[in-house]
Amino acid sequence: MSSRPPRCRHYDPEMTSHPAIPSTAPEPDFHALRELVAGDMREMDKLIQKCLHSDVGLIDQLGHYIVNSGGKRLRPVLLLLISRHFNYTGNQHINLAAIIEFIHTATLLHDDVVDASLLRRGRATANQRWGNEASVLVGDFLYSRAFQMMIETDSMRVMSILADATNVIAEGEVQQLMNRHDPDTTEARYLEVIRNKTAKLFEAAGQLAAVICNRPEHEEKALAAYGAHLGTAFQLIDDALDYSATSSELGKNIGDDLAEGKPTLPLLYAMWHGTEFQAATIRTAIEQGGLENIEEIRQAIESSGAIAYTSALARAEAHKAERALTDLQPTIYLDALHALARFAIERNY
Repeated sequence: MSSRPPRCRHYDPEMTSHPAIPSTAPEPDFHALRELVAGDMREMDKLIQKCLHSDVGLIDQLGHYIVNSGGKRLRPVLLLLISRHFNYTGNQHINLAAIIEFIHTATLLHDDVVDASLLRRGRATANQRWGNEASVLVGDFLYSRAFQMMIETDSMRVMSILADATNVIAEGEVQQLMNRHDPDTTEARYLEVIRNKTAKLFEAAGQLAAVICNRPEHEEKALAAYGAHLGTAFQLIDDALDYSATSSELGKNIGDDLAEGKPTLPLLYAMWHGTEFQAATIRTAIEQGGLENIEEIRQAIESSGAIAYTSALARAEAHKAERALTDLQPTIYLDALHALARFAIERNY
């Protein structure tokens, strides 16, 4: 059976007015941030649904399940906010937002198989419902569909940025696999995984928005830096929440990282700064995986100040993200980008 890609690039932009978000808002409301680009998000969703179509029924079923599972879609929101900040009037911001969401979704499908995850965003993972084989293959479909859509942009620069980002993300996945069950993982190695595996697609989203808006090189670099620091802050908080939030808040099982033997920063810091007994317990947990001593480990993480340390690093990254925006002209969308950096570190989910 053939599943030719639909013509996904043609789009009539929906221009809408948006409410302003004060830059001094103490607790950023992510739903309000998304509302600024609500029209663009609706058009992106339409494009995603169109480009998800396949004559193969399982692809349709599984693809729609994971894409429509209620994620924050931070990366597309980032790209769309920057595009609106520069008054972009073309259609490629919608196409690129959809491409980035496809790439991200493909990584989630593959991640859940590698990690044997059972819960994501409060729902059973695709691999739990349909099996590992289907999840991997549909992830491959989403990757290949994203590259078909890249061709539709008719821009070698865009394709180069996305191809490079996808390759770096794959390297980050392998680096994370190499660190698994290794209690001697350093903070530098941990951060390198974050920057490659998570932050790179945020970075690409910021850079691509600048590229399609024909911004000068210094602004392109600034927005790429904004995305990279935002993505790093976001992942640091994710890793802290794995030991400080509840399953209902987080949408996944608490302690998943520990069960998989992932040496995330809260674990490593508690091992470095806890008692000898705590350090030995955490070292064994990382080496063997499992949740047998999860309560003792959570107490060690809390008493050692590991959450506070991880959060402080996240705040530093969010501050760097905001500093990257210094030379941009004020708009409600720039206020939203600042608020997005604050949301990344103040959220509890």
